[in-house]
Amino acid sequence: MFNIHKVSISFQGENLFEDITFRLGNGDRVGLVGKNGAGKSTLLKILSKDIEPTTGQIAEDKDLKIGFLRQDIDFVLGRTVLEESYQAFKEIKILEAEIEIINTQLVERTDYESEAYNQLMIDLNDTQHQYEILGGYNYQGETEKILQGLGFLRTDFNKLTDTFSGGWRMRIELAKLLLQNNDILLLDEPTNHLDIESIIWLESFLKSYAGAVVIVSHDKMFLDNITNRTIEISLGKIYDYPKPYTQYLVLREEMRTQQLASQKNQQKQIEQTEKLIEKFRAKASKATMAQSLIKKLDKIDRIEVDVDDNSVMKLNFPVSITPGKVVVDLENISKNYADLQVLTNVSLLVERDSKTAFVGQNGQGKSTLAKIIVGDIKASGNLKLGHNVQIGYFAQNQAEYLDGSKTVLDTMIDAANETNRSKVRDILGSFLFRGEEVDKYVRVLSGGERNRLALAKLLLQPLNVLVMDEPTNHLDIKSKNVLKEALHRFEGTLILVSHDRDFLKGLTNKVYEFKDQKIKEYLGDIDFYLEQRNLQNMREVEKRTTIKTKPKTTTTKQSYENQKKLKSLNNKLSKIESEINQLEKEIKNDDIDLETNYDTTVAQPNFFDSYQSKKERLNQYMKQWEETQEAIDNLV
Repeated sequence: MFNIHKVSISFQGENLFEDITFRLGNGDRVGLVGKNGAGKSTLLKILSKDIEPTTGQIAEDKDLKIGFLRQDIDFVLGRTVLEESYQAFKEIKILEAEIEIINTQLVERTDYESEAYNQLMIDLNDTQHQYEILGGYNYQGETEKILQGLGFLRTDFNKLTDTFSGGWRMRIELAKLLLQNNDILLLDEPTNHLDIESIIWLESFLKSYAGAVVIVSHDKMFLDNITNRTIEISLGKIYDYPKPYTQYLVLREEMRTQQLASQKNQQKQIEQTEKLIEKFRAKASKATMAQSLIKKLDKIDRIEVDVDDNSVMKLNFPVSITPGKVVVDLENISKNYADLQVLTNVSLLVERDSKTAFVGQNGQGKSTLAKIIVGDIKASGNLKLGHNVQIGYFAQNQAEYLDGSKTVLDTMIDAANETNRSKVRDILGSFLFRGEEVDKYVRVLSGGERNRLALAKLLLQPLNVLVMDEPTNHLDIKSKNVLKEALHRFEGTLILVSHDRDFLKGLTNKVYEFKDQKIKEYLGDIDFYLEQRNLQNMREVEKRTTIKTKPKTTTTKQSYENQKKLKSLNNKLSKIESEINQLEKEIKNDDIDLETNYDTTVAQPNFFDSYQSKKERLNQYMKQWEETQEAIDNLV
């Protein structure tokens, strides 16, 4: 489908990666991983043809359709959610306009017997036929299904996109990609702006996706659930293994251990040979043997061990001055956005040196309360900051808080004061912005690099309270660990909004759950909270749906039988969905053949019988899917 051969990319004479080769085929679900700045987003841009590689070749199948979810998107203002989503169907929308024009002419004209009127009827029939082939009568229903899967309510469909945050606009862009029936999907951090329900829905969608998917993500669980292959970019090379991320890490470490052992054995042999050469070289009678050993030594292929890129940022948050005992005092805080009530009469007391986590579903007010505390937005009720409180704030939508027209260095200098301006370059260096990288404009930075820059900026301001909203978005796994260690060492007050259990573990001593406009306090860390809520992981915290429990009278045997039935039905549903996807693809190809090569296609023996049979089988599978899904719903 798609071949990448010896591709290299360089900026200002320095290679980002060099001579990388791999192939993408149907069914490949690739996790593209590596450190921030390693070149993941750049490789996606090369695959999408946004940029040309410096050297190398890319070969692809004819008429290959590639969809690319970028980190930064621009929307045309004034469109509703549905109107923007319908942009995925450009050909269909053009045909709709043509059908409307023809119908208008047919209504207005009265020369019913004329050849021109007859031609209009023929044109209408042809256009409607092409419209049906392209899915014109189904696209609106498909659009609504995808939007709802990504978390939109029906009441959102006719709202202007201008009224939604960047995260929700990203969901619309993702919906457009999923509606386009692309052969390859390139997804750059698709889960950063999704709640857990939408992530689970997207996982289900991608698992049954017939084409190839390349995903850049730092969400280990998402990668493990979706991918069947991992490509890591490290120090300009790629490591390609047919395993999900966690299995890949184990496999790569095993291979590196084998390489080290083989290299050690080879080195012993080389040293022994060199000793013999030195010994024989001193004797004239052994000179020939010495030369033979030298030639043998020259022919040895030296075993190289894969090098790990262990460079990480260095991060410490020094406390400025000691604040009063009470840092933040909130009383009866309420907040609404138009008709949407987010918080109602919320009261909260944050004491000095406490470490607090905000958890819960998306849209329940976690980020809103964080913004109220730092003074970004106003709310009704009473907010009082304690004596000598100095707040440092890390926003979830960090890109909107950085000026894209400034360079990295200018961003830091403008944020510095007289006492720390001389340390700006040293701080940038500790955050892996070295040499000419400080002259990069913020607008060209990757999401991870922007997060690193935002963290570096925090060190320039005096602070004793840290409010951090999803700080791990866009950060690679090593950088996440560095940030966690720095927050462990932080001696001030911490308020942390996050859905990442691994990151939260051991960081906080108090958890507030946000639900139904209220908050509930749990006096312990994240594991204590999950234990109290009888939950296994953060995904269960954030699910919107309530799992039905069996009546107490249900016996263990009945429960076991239900589990067996549920597993069987889910397997059956998965097989049915696979058959539906395959048939839909075959029918689509037949429709395209009819449209583009009608005479050749219809000349094929039994073509129409086969075509009709596929449609009938598709209808049968759709009916089976509904029946199976209903049976599953009745069991859970």
